[in-house]
Amino acid sequence: MLTTCLAFVAMPARAQPMSRAEARQRAEKLAALGEKLFSDPRLSGSGKLACSTCHDPAHAFAPANALPVQFGGADMSEPGRRAVPSLKYLQAVPQFTQHYFESEDEADESIDNGPTGGLTWDGRADSGHAQALIPLLSPFEMANNAPNNVVYHAIEAGYGPELTEIYGKSIISDSDATFDALLKALEVYQQSWQTFYPYSSKYDAWLAGKTKLTPQEANGLKLFEDPEKGNCSSCHFSVRANDGTPPQFTDYGMIALAVPRNPAIPANADPAYHDLGLCGPLRTDFLGRSGYCGLFRTPTLRNVATRKSFFHNGIFHSLKDAVAFYATRDTDPGRWYPRRADGSIALYDDLPARYRNNINTDPPFGGHPGDAPKLNEREINNIVAFLGTLTDGWQPAHQVASP
Repeated sequence: MLTTCLAFVAMPARAQPMSRAEARQRAEKLAALGEKLFSDPRLSGSGKLACSTCHDPAHAFAPANALPVQFGGADMSEPGRRAVPSLKYLQAVPQFTQHYFESEDEADESIDNGPTGGLTWDGRADSGHAQALIPLLSPFEMANNAPNNVVYHAIEAGYGPELTEIYGKSIISDSDATFDALLKALEVYQQSWQTFYPYSSKYDAWLAGKTKLTPQEANGLKLFEDPEKGNCSSCHFSVRANDGTPPQFTDYGMIALAVPRNPAIPANADPAYHDLGLCGPLRTDFLGRSGYCGLFRTPTLRNVATRKSFFHNGIFHSLKDAVAFYATRDTDPGRWYPRRADGSIALYDDLPARYRNNINTDPPFGGHPGDAPKLNEREINNIVAFLGTLTDGWQPAHQVASP
């Protein structure tokens, strides 16, 4: 609902505050402007990269391709460092905190879940406003050298009249204010519930009592929630929030999964380079914080079946492989990790040994090589079938009327 956006609308420079109707009108104009900006490659240094290039609306605002990282920069030849996440269902992500107190039990909020929240894989942006700034100025994304370059591109692209209509003529004479207004427009657009969090999946229809899950989907949900089997819901919450909001399928927490190193990422050609998530290198305020190394934010699983690359480094390209990794990382490590010249398995090869105490071992992880995994192939397939019900845009099958 557009009222969600009203808190994000900057007040005009005048003595009297805006009325609710005026704030709503401004939010509508900002959202419309933000939608245009989102799809306009002219805001980039190359003139070829828009937000929508990597966050494709037709693919749940994630990449349309299966590349582990996307390319950008001044000449579109600079590879990124991480897989591009979806921008859907980010509206409830809390601001980053090192100590997040909450429990699945509504009567108990005393559990310290540790580092939680924030946008991006390492939680370093606390708002859509701050998140929008990152790709605009990143040297391997939209590659603007400074905010005033973004402003220049926006004015050259013809957005001056819309900015002055919303904020008044004086906005154009203040480059900092104009840049802030552009970020605000992108933020308000991404708070449009019909587009970014419509809750229109089959699962949502089932939750509302409007359809039934197939036996395979229902079994997949049972396995997803079983703490001794998939145990997925321990991090990907599958219960309504206290206010009745449908499940977000994430607890927003930071976790170390030790996914295999991806040699397809150019940065990984340097054996000394490691993407350690919360402790750097893209996030810099926790550099050297060993207890945070290897931790990445748990994403929502909504629309996960539409993705073509999985995890922060895009190492897997099928949802079945992603689920199977959880089940067999420790019981069949040779399936996932490379072998050294001597034939031994390079276990946890993308996380230096000194940080491996951070690796999560909760079910379905755990066990030893050769042990039976927590999930067999049929059960993995059932969980994958359930995850397919989380895709937005579901429509009931057409019912043919009886003659």
